[in-house]
Amino acid sequence: MSNGKVWFITGSSRGFGRVWAEAALERGDKVVATARNPAVLQPLVDTYGRSVLPLALDVTDRAAAFEAVAKGREAFGRLDVVLNNAGYGQLGAVEELGEAEVRAQIETNLFGALWVTQAALPILRAQKSGHILAVSSIGGVATFPTAGMYHASKWGLEGLMDALSQEVAGFGIKVTLIEPGGYATNFADPSSIRASAPIAAYAPIKEQVFAAFASESLGDPQATSEAIFKVVDAAEPPLRLLLGATAVPMVRAAYEQRLATWDAWASVSAAAQGTRTDLRLPETFW
Repeated sequence: MSNGKVWFITGSSRGFGRVWAEAALERGDKVVATARNPAVLQPLVDTYGRSVLPLALDVTDRAAAFEAVAKGREAFGRLDVVLNNAGYGQLGAVEELGEAEVRAQIETNLFGALWVTQAALPILRAQKSGHILAVSSIGGVATFPTAGMYHASKWGLEGLMDALSQEVAGFGIKVTLIEPGGYATNFADPSSIRASAPIAAYAPIKEQVFAAFASESLGDPQATSEAIFKVVDAAEPPLRLLLGATAVPMVRAAYEQRLATWDAWASVSAAAQGTRTDLRLPETFW
């Protein structure tokens, strides 16, 4: 049972954000649905009336994020689930990336989630409850060539939210990273995927990557809602949840490879410690 949760969802115009907003409303929850263009949220209002509050929000605008979160809290009296979903993928080999593209990727995928989270935390601490979700990716755990900047944004998000989970556990606040594998969302839309100007030398590796994924069966986004509900309704939700049948085997292989490398170089790592035993953090560290 949902017990009438109040959700704050970024990126509600399409993809997972729209799927989860509609599913939450369908089960009787209330949703603060945000998008850059709130007009695209009108169908939700037409169907669910006052159970949904549509708001314009560009998550890269910190002041706007604080304002939207405050409006959501004012409208429904509390916030139970804060779902950082807004984001997109920047494709391109590392050499191909332009400065503006790099900054925009981090501003949206990492800073956007940070601003919304910072805005929500005082409310959740006062409530002594709440659940912060951040949509990462299998690309926040494993990597693929020509997606380095996207990976950087998601790996940054993973570190941020992992540390956050430890900081806020004592306040009754839960944190979960959602890590989807390949899904048939609006990934071909320019608002979801952008590509850097190509350098011909990288064409072969791009072809290899495309060939490797072209035959993969994509997941159905509509099938993910039940998994999200199980997480937000759980008394002890996981810090990380992979979505999709191929995600766990792929991540397991990545971690097994890392462990094998660390083990192979363990003696070098240990020797790098040195032999001194008198080195400590300064008392004024904090």
